[in-house]
Amino acid sequence: MAVNEALARDRGIDLDDPKLALRIAAERLSTVRYIFLVQIEDGIATAPQRASLEYADAVLIGWPENDAPDVVDLDEQQQAQIGEHMHIMEEHIRRYADMERNGDIDGMTDTLIRITERVAEIRRLYQPGFLLPTFAEIRRVVQQEWDEDMGKIDPKEPDPTAEQIEEQTEAADKHQQAVSSEHEHDRDHHAQRHETHHGGAQ
Repeated sequence: MAVNEALARDRGIDLDDPKLALRIAAERLSTVRYIFLVQIEDGIATAPQRASLEYADAVLIGWPENDAPDVVDLDEQQQAQIGEHMHIMEEHIRRYADMERNGDIDGMTDTLIRITERVAEIRRLYQPGFLLPTFAEIRRVVQQEWDEDMGKIDPKEPDPTAEQIEEQTEAADKHQQAVSSEHEHDRDHHAQRHETHHGGAQ
């Protein structure tokens, strides 16, 4: 028996279990999530960092046991898809480890999303009835919360309130000029009519 097999047996892992990937994927994501949390916990997490972490949490929440009633058996094609997702996940994890050593937090933030996406696909195959959110959905909610926390109305526009005030002021000035001009025109026209009327009477 190989060392890895002996270690697996000691941990109660059945290497012949066709649902083994379900357990491994959860453990791998839990590990990289914890590493990421340690990296960002000393500062104020940015919106992308929060979203990346919450996405991993959302995919891991209520993770099923292999023998759960809603965990299905996969056919050969689905097993092949699992193998592909696991392979890509491990590639991302290797890059993630390099980024951790280099202190590349932005890279880790993005790569955690990529890892989580693969784990989500694995869970969808094994547990098709469990609805998982997309990263876009998580990101949108987190961005709204971030904007509220930072007291921003619309982070996409630099100082939008000042711009709106300026535009409203210009519009009001133009409207006032137009009204004044129209009023002055009406007054002159009325004066002319009055003068014509009295001149004709004389």
